[in-house]
Amino acid sequence: MFEGLERRYREVMKRVALAAERVGRSVSEITLVAVTKNVPAEVIRKAAGLGMSHFGENRAQELRDKYRQLDDLDVTWHFIGRIQTNKVRYFVPVCRYVHSVWRLEEVEEIQKRADRLGKSISAFVEVNVSGEESKAGLRPQEVKGFLSGLTAYDRVRFIGLMTMAPLTDDEELVRSVFRRLRELRDHLSQYDTSNVEIRELSMGMSSDFEIAVEEGATYLRIGSAIFKGE
Repeated sequence: MFEGLERRYREVMKRVALAAERVGRSVSEITLVAVTKNVPAEVIRKAAGLGMSHFGENRAQELRDKYRQLDDLDVTWHFIGRIQTNKVRYFVPVCRYVHSVWRLEEVEEIQKRADRLGKSISAFVEVNVSGEESKAGLRPQEVKGFLSGLTAYDRVRFIGLMTMAPLTDDEELVRSVFRRLRELRDHLSQYDTSNVEIRELSMGMSSDFEIAVEEGATYLRIGSAIFKGE
C-alpha cells in the first residue's frame, strides 16, 4: 500500500529538479506544497513520512478538520483556495501561509483573527494575469496600489505573488502568464515596507509545474500528480 504515492512523489521531485537544472536554478529555491483536497488524513500522514512537509488545502473547514487529525505532525499548512471572509476563522489558527489574498476585506479579517492569536500569516497576493473572468485576483496594474494600502496590517506579511495559468495545451500561453508574473514580481521587489516584501512566486500546478519552475516559481501547488489514485 502507498507504493504508488511514493513513486509519483519521487517522479515529481525528479521533474522539478530537471526543470530547475535546465535554467540554472537550485532545487533548494523551490518549495513543493502538496495539495490535499479530498485526500484522506491517513494518506497525508504517509506523505509526510515520505518527506513532504508543506500541505495545501482549498477549503477552510477541511483544512481545520485535517489539522485536528494530524496536529502531531511537524508540517506546514497553506490555505490556497478562494477566501470567504466568514470562513477565515477556520484557517488562520492552523496555517502559516495564505496564497489567495486580493481583497482588502480579506486582509482585514485575517489581521483581526491573527491579532487575537498573536501570530503572523505570510500571504501571497493573487493576480489574474490571464484575464479570465472565471479567475479571482487583481489585474497586474492594480497590484502596486493594493500593496500601498497594507502597511497598517502588521499581522499579515506579504511575501509574494500567486497566479494560475489557463488550462490549455498551449505551452507558450502558459509560459507567458508565468513570465508576466515574474516580471511583475521583479518590478515590485523595489517596493518594500514593514510588512510588504515581494520576493516569492506561487505558481505551477500538476499540469504545468515544469514551465513554472523554468519561469521562476518558488512555491509549487501540486495535487493530482502526487495523490491521483490514493
